[in-house]
Amino acid sequence: MGIGALDIAIVGYGTAGQAAAIYLERQGHRLQVFERSAALGPVGAGILLQPTGLSVLADLGLLGHALACGAPVHRLVGTNAAGRRVMDMRYSDLAPDWFGLGMQRGALFELLKSGFVHFNDVISGAEIVGVDDNGRGLRDVGGGRHGPFDLIIAADGAASALRKALMPQVRDRLYPWGAVWCLCADPARRFDGELRQRYRLARRMCGVLPVGILPDEGVEAHRVSFFWSLRGDALARWPEQDLDAWKTDLRAYWPEIAELIEGKHSPMQFARASYRDVVMRRPYRDRVVFLGDAAHAMSPQLGQGANMALLDAQALATALQREADIDAALATYTRARRAHVPIYQFISRWLTPLFQSDHDLVARGRDALFGPLGRAPILRGEMLKVLAGVKCGLFGRLRPQLRETIGRMVREAS
Repeated sequence: MGIGALDIAIVGYGTAGQAAAIYLERQGHRLQVFERSAALGPVGAGILLQPTGLSVLADLGLLGHALACGAPVHRLVGTNAAGRRVMDMRYSDLAPDWFGLGMQRGALFELLKSGFVHFNDVISGAEIVGVDDNGRGLRDVGGGRHGPFDLIIAADGAASALRKALMPQVRDRLYPWGAVWCLCADPARRFDGELRQRYRLARRMCGVLPVGILPDEGVEAHRVSFFWSLRGDALARWPEQDLDAWKTDLRAYWPEIAELIEGKHSPMQFARASYRDVVMRRPYRDRVVFLGDAAHAMSPQLGQGANMALLDAQALATALQREADIDAALATYTRARRAHVPIYQFISRWLTPLFQSDHDLVARGRDALFGPLGRAPILRGEMLKVLAGVKCGLFGRLRPQLRETIGRMVREAS
């Protein structure tokens, strides 16, 4: 069926905007892509692509390149400061061929950039702040007008200016905790295969994720992403942090990890990240549709942000290809994501205080109960579905055929 060629604006050239640009360009739509940053490039830490996100990269023909850059992650291990194992989850317990893929944001950016033929036409330094012309045009911060468009895709991130302008009633809360992170060299690949975390109650969380290399780098450039949890007030003061004192503290807390950051000599070598909780009952208004963090920002506890963005882009492209008009396509897109996104928002909101808060009693309960609950057959299966990004509703699974499909695609790409 399909709608035919449309004039489409994409606001934001992060993961959601990049993937949408590839899909919609291939469908023959006429695109204008706007990015607020003056220089196009990645923002954020290393990411963990789940089987869901890998399935989208496979659909785009980019899985083989992703596997060449990324670092397979087969296991998530979390221990408390006393050495008690709080969680231990292996993808293979859900499906034998499954795994996550740690990647640098820069590698994913370059990968998606390579799939967009008209990348050089992206309009950078364009801060879009609102819509006009009955919702068909865009207005930038300097008062410039762009359009008209048949459809506007808002992929402008967790603090979306278009969401605030069009739907100010949407739930949008800043989490009280955030994190600092940095990329560290790991040429010996001591941390391969696992996402490792260590907790001291919920006041301290530290972790390391293998994230591979950038395109065209050699294996000696293999890196890991290090992150350190901080309450919001401490996060704001991080640039004044006494780094030597902090490194001494880290050596006592987790000596093996402390070795990674010995070469860091300034707090400014660490990026700061804060997180939002955004809930939209319907991810569009008129002809403006929201994708990625602009539609459903959440805590990174479940590591699903980039995967959700990729799935959003795929779902919207599929809806535009199948439906006869834009209104029907936006309704179809909403239904396609409704079974998946809310459960992750709910679980993320529930989990966050267990790992990032001042609630010591809650954290002690986590340490005592998570291990036994994670070994109970039914609960373990549900926890693994959450990890892999495939949980839908209470006991459902996103696309049951993914179990066979992902295994086949990974084998072919390898």
